Amino acid sequence: MKKIGVLRGMESSFPEALIEHINQKYSGKGVLAEFVSIDSVNMSNDPEYAVIIDRISHEVPFYRSYLKWASIKGTYIINNPFWWSADDKFIDNVIAEQVGVAVPKTVILPHKQHPPNTQSNSFRNLKYPIDWESIFGYIGFPAFLKPFDGGGWRGVTKVRSALEFYKAYDDSGTDCMMLQENIDFDEYFRCYCIGRKDVHIMPYNPTAEHHLRYASVSGKETTAAMKKKVKRDVLALCNALGYDMNTVEFAVRDGIPYAIDFMNPAPDADYNSVGKDNFEWIVNSLGKFAVQKALEKPKPINFNVQSALNKYEG
Repeated sequence: MKKIGVLRGMESSFPEALIEHINQKYSGKGVLAEFVSIDSVNMSNDPEYAVIIDRISHEVPFYRSYLKWASIKGTYIINNPFWWSADDKFIDNVIAEQVGVAVPKTVILPHKQHPPNTQSNSFRNLKYPIDWESIFGYIGFPAFLKPFDGGGWRGVTKVRSALEFYKAYDDSGTDCMMLQENIDFDEYFRCYCIGRKDVHIMPYNPTAEHHLRYASVSGKETTAAMKKKVKRDVLALCNALGYDMNTVEFAVRDGIPYAIDFMNPAPDADYNSVGKDNFEWIVNSLGKFAVQKALEKPKPINFNVQSALNKYEG
């Protein structure tokens, strides 16, 4: 029996529905889905799961290390904990441009306050004063100041002037921030992508109250050409980033979809926010992909240790 584990945090509707769906639909396939249960992790043991779906390790370092261990041992992790640990929104924008996806102009900024365990001498390579006028001239106003590794709109501020920027930047503390061009959009989409091949495009209104962001634009039509372009960009991004589960958001300006937010390896899938149709799509698609991976032959990560030993012993 191949086991699929779900590692969750505070959310309920999505992980519970996913486990129920897998156990009901695929009971004859030799798979069983359950919530992961762990305490300490013995490095000499083997994981009991063929697949683990990660919904919380970005907030719990112990879980992240456990998933890396399981991945090395052969468990397929959705999403890859090694890449997720290395990822950030600024670098994602650079990668997006390299795969032909439009993104807003973006600048990464030095920390306003010294990060923990650093002092003034830690920043002797940093130019001072910062050339703010050059940055403002490149990005323009209004703009968005946001953490380079944030999620869920944590720490995001829309700034309409240099004065507003300085106030928000002063409040950013030890976070590493980036300043990003504002895109005045005609259309906006949030897209699920599963397995780097299945895409679900959802009209979305980021300015609405959270529970109305899908419902307020439900049924809104868009052109086939725009859907084709958006799907192409979603697949390009998720394949370049190596994410098997992700959401990608696009703001469309003058017919061009700009990728606004696409580092979402544990995307919101709560029934009460995404709605019935979108919820059923993500449950069905992720369940199918997880079962597919569980039934494949395990592929432990190979760090080519023997080759390294031969090199240094030879």
